[in-house]
Amino acid sequence: MRIERRESLLAKHQKKTAPAGRNAAIQFGTDGWRGVIAEDFTYENVRKVAHAIARYVIRAERPASGVVVGYDTRFGSEHFAEVAAETLAATGIRVSLAREACPTPAVSLLVRQRGAAAGIQITASHNPYRWNGVKLKASYGSSASAAIVEQVENELRQVLARGLPMLAPRPDLVERIDIRTAYVETLSGLVDWERLARAKLRFLIDPMHGAGRGLLVELLGRHGLEASEIRGERDPLFGGVNPEPIEPHIEALRQAIGQGHYDAGFAFDGDADRIGAMDRDGTFITPHQIFAILLWHLAGARNLAGDVVKTFSTTKMIDKIAEKLGRRVWETPIGFKYVCDRMLEADVLIGGEESGGIATRLHVPERDATVSALLLAEVMAWHGKRLGELVAMLHREFGEHHYGRVDLTLREGQKERSIERFRDPRFRSLLDWPIVRREDLDGVKVYLGHIGWALVRASGTEPVLRIYAETTRRETTRRVLERITQVVTGLK
Repeated sequence: MRIERRESLLAKHQKKTAPAGRNAAIQFGTDGWRGVIAEDFTYENVRKVAHAIARYVIRAERPASGVVVGYDTRFGSEHFAEVAAETLAATGIRVSLAREACPTPAVSLLVRQRGAAAGIQITASHNPYRWNGVKLKASYGSSASAAIVEQVENELRQVLARGLPMLAPRPDLVERIDIRTAYVETLSGLVDWERLARAKLRFLIDPMHGAGRGLLVELLGRHGLEASEIRGERDPLFGGVNPEPIEPHIEALRQAIGQGHYDAGFAFDGDADRIGAMDRDGTFITPHQIFAILLWHLAGARNLAGDVVKTFSTTKMIDKIAEKLGRRVWETPIGFKYVCDRMLEADVLIGGEESGGIATRLHVPERDATVSALLLAEVMAWHGKRLGELVAMLHREFGEHHYGRVDLTLREGQKERSIERFRDPRFRSLLDWPIVRREDLDGVKVYLGHIGWALVRASGTEPVLRIYAETTRRETTRRVLERITQVVTGLK
């Protein structure tokens, strides 16, 4: 096995959050632009971003192919989507606007199927309810590349400098369309439904009040599988938790699984491109474990061809599975657009990131929680094992890997000082372990003897410092995260 790394283009996109309401607040991160509703994320700023995207489409793409616009279930998302659609149409671009909330990967799929010039999804993904955003999807049906983002940012600078032009509305260029139906029909061809039906498994789906509501439970039911859904109604407050399918936000799923005696549960984030999973005994299956299970199944049991792509913060178990199965591993900076870049350039079977975004060559080069859930269900039916049993099997074969992450909001300048601290060669040990190696593909990763690694990195979408760690024991990972937090918060 050989691990290939791609140099980071991320630094210039990791910018400080500007004061609310100012033009400088419109900054693209690792997957578009996000802001606080009614402060940074306003109709005026959405118009500016949409107009910049329109300028990019007209200059660099095929504007006659049109743009697809979708939205999630956040507060006002449908109205922000209408504003974006109207702004695009005023420039002469034909727009296909979703009739109802839909997953981000459904927009990506339709962009690719229709040969559209681009796609826009109004969503802030897993962010708290106060946030909303604009995700830009490229013509190939996934996250816009760093090169495309740079072009859109250049156009945005022109818009911010000159102001929005006075253009006549063109409502005749906006068509309302059904995005969800074509999406569900496409997903029906991805898994072995006969095998799933014979297994007689029962699933519980938790869309977390987001855009994936109703989709997977409908698809499973259509093929004769027993499935139920919780938190399926629209709630812009997301029931008081962040719509991120990790602990502790999915406690409702744990309780419902136990009460209903389901075989597994699947949770989706706000725009249904990230997945979380739970075993029938209430054990949380981490995104890293999901990625490892799917790689082991697709490359092993199904013997599908192709390499593997993972982001810098993803489990080392992927490397070990790939090595056994004779697959090359490509490692990228954090941000799914870098995974997508590699999937477009090479023969890649599966790509993923630590936050639950996973894509396979069976679908578009886009993370998709519903696809990941379907494939996990297929793995269970194929091998006759619970999710927890699959994780235990991988740990026995490839060693235990226990992962954790802490997000810290710090004082001005502390993020930069924290990264410099870990980059400094004079910082030689952490707790009981020497720092034996450093990597700086995205942030700074330090390897701690033989027990694992830790990473400190500034977020590309939020004003926080992220601390990651993976070791051979759950308690050790907790200790490493606590110690790094002490080091970072103690910096002056």
